[in-house]
Amino acid sequence: MANKESDFLRTLYQNWSERMAADPEMSIEGLRALFDEWGKATLEAEGVCYKSDTVGGVDAIWALPVDADKAKVLIFTHGGGFAVGSADSHRKLAAHFAKALGANCLVLNYRLAPEHPYPAQIDDVVAVYKALIAQGISAENISTIGDSAGGNLAISSVLKMRELGLALPGSVIAMSPWIDMETTGVSLQSNAATDALVSAELLAGMAGMFLGESASASDPLTNPLYADFKDYPALYITAGSVEALLDDAVRIHEKAEESSVNTVLSIVEGMQHVFPFMAGRASEADAEIEKIAAWYKAL
Repeated sequence: MANKESDFLRTLYQNWSERMAADPEMSIEGLRALFDEWGKATLEAEGVCYKSDTVGGVDAIWALPVDADKAKVLIFTHGGGFAVGSADSHRKLAAHFAKALGANCLVLNYRLAPEHPYPAQIDDVVAVYKALIAQGISAENISTIGDSAGGNLAISSVLKMRELGLALPGSVIAMSPWIDMETTGVSLQSNAATDALVSAELLAGMAGMFLGESASASDPLTNPLYADFKDYPALYITAGSVEALLDDAVRIHEKAEESSVNTVLSIVEGMQHVFPFMAGRASEADAEIEKIAAWYKAL
């Protein structure tokens, strides 16, 4: 059972859901303001500094642990249905990962839908990746990491890199990834009563903004369930047992396994969507980040 601290995220999500229900015509600006409250769940990581930067033409925030290995970089793509969320909402979460993994972390303010539908988001990640390599960071020392829609981007951007013939990152980390733009996962129904935020209706609206008028919900780069994972880097997927997107995490893990990818699926009992957001606050989040760090350092 969740205690007061580990229930913080569910309470925050419930508040958002109630506010969205009370204003069904909430503007995209209103939604962005709402989701920028995500960082409330995360306590500040000690010994981490921040720096604003532009890399590969993309605005971003560096999370820089004092003792990080400067040769290693995490490219962090935030969640928010490709339309909301920001580097600001996720910088504290990124800092906890940077500190635990011993690497610098670059949190991207990639272009958002609906103003910039697919493939703008993936193009931004690839541009940053190319810029880091041009700066002398080796591909194997770069990892992509993201949550929810950003978890999709962490996975799909590497598929795009492979398509372009680039040397691939050393690893990929996806928290509660939203993979399926067709919203066919069984947990959307089976966990509908326990997920305090995500619903099939919410996803359908955001998928429409992301795909725009021309992209397909079955394109392997929008929906990696259709992708070939041959020669894909090591992949760590984490999700909460009560979240509506649980089935996306399970299915993408199984898809990667079919291609013999070094993939790990960690499902944490009783946890909500992107539960690592409670880093520094809840033991479940801190334990999962440490588990991911141990996996990363053992690669």
